[in-house]
Amino acid sequence: MNTAKKGTWVRVHNIVLTPEQRAPQVPDDTKKVPLEMWVKGNLLNDAAKIGDTVQVETLVGRVVEGTMIEIEPRYVHDYGNYVNEIAYIGKQLRSLLAGGAENGER
Repeated sequence: MNTAKKGTWVRVHNIVLTPEQRAPQVPDDTKKVPLEMWVKGNLLNDAAKIGDTVQVETLVGRVVEGTMIEIEPRYVHDYGNYVNEIAYIGKQLRSLLAGGAENGER
């Protein structure tokens, strides 16, 4: 789906500050890139295609303008890559708690 009609849930992108507009006190690597914004909301335009400049209304009622980059965006969550050390934390904690006063419990 490349076209959305009014009221469709979409995601927009906007450049908030160009590298030249960034504050002088930010780290050097940060100064080199723009400050970007991605916002999800309901499309206020009658119809729009990916790449069009549109207005959306967020769930809290804020109206934001940006380039439409996604129609009906998914929510994708993950906790990153597997970390072997984390697998033992629960077992180690249970062992410490079971030890009582000898492990510092009062």
